Amino acid sequence: MRDFSANHDWLSINTATIRKQHGAEVPLDRLIDQCAAAGVRAISPWRDQVAAVGLDRIAAQLKALDIGLSGYCRGGFFPAPDAAGLKAALEDNRRAIDEAKTLNAPCLVLVVGALPGALDGKAAYTDMARARGEVRDGIAASLEYARDVGMPLAIEPLHPMQAADRACINTLEQSLDLCDELDPGQTGLLGVALDVYHTWWDPKLAQQIARAGDARHTRILAYHVCDWLTPTRDLLSDRGMMGDGVIELRKIRGWVEAAGFAGFSEVEIFSSLDWWQRSGEETLATCIARYRSVV
Repeated sequence: MRDFSANHDWLSINTATIRKQHGAEVPLDRLIDQCAAAGVRAISPWRDQVAAVGLDRIAAQLKALDIGLSGYCRGGFFPAPDAAGLKAALEDNRRAIDEAKTLNAPCLVLVVGALPGALDGKAAYTDMARARGEVRDGIAASLEYARDVGMPLAIEPLHPMQAADRACINTLEQSLDLCDELDPGQTGLLGVALDVYHTWWDPKLAQQIARAGDARHTRILAYHVCDWLTPTRDLLSDRGMMGDGVIELRKIRGWVEAAGFAGFSEVEIFSSLDWWQRSGEETLATCIARYRSVV
């Protein structure tokens, strides 16, 4: 395993972690300046944040500050109730791929979607097999375009609590099955984003991380860290700072690095009750300290 104790060279900040400060939304260009001031050399921004400031402006700022990306959030949400919706999802994913390319991201993270309409409180249908089929077809179609553009796609399995509304792919095994089916040649253009918050509980996690490794490369394209609090007060937005919960972070990183991953550990914390109530400087300083001591 790499030794992270001496510096934070391989720390990335998912901009969701500091997007709210003292309870208020902060624009992405200011977040990037805060990361640069803290010596953070990589981020993973969200599409809505980029759009609010402007794609070209963010690209120029990142270049000027010599800050790279560990990923781009996010594509996906493929299922839809009708043909028009399926087509619209594919078009949106092509735009996301183009944006990721403009920002020189190493991958576009896919939160694949689930039962369409469920996020708004009314699912258009309840057939999970149909949703998973539409996810498979959507990734296949997007992969064709991603191959032309040269942008790797990273399937992110989400915790089963989000199977109905955000992602019907819920284990690393399911994600890797899709990778093997759609990219049997292991071209490097289809892999996984492994978020410990969503996968730490999985009894097959060690086995499937080892499966993701390969003599030539790894299927793991992005690695996200935070912690699982006990009790968790909100299943979406009460993620813990690393070291404050029950996830065996060092053990999992050991498995991930043994499978060939040598990229950034990306901190992604949604925390409406805690960290989003603090300053960005405090949150970043804590992320750096915990990266060195517990990640």
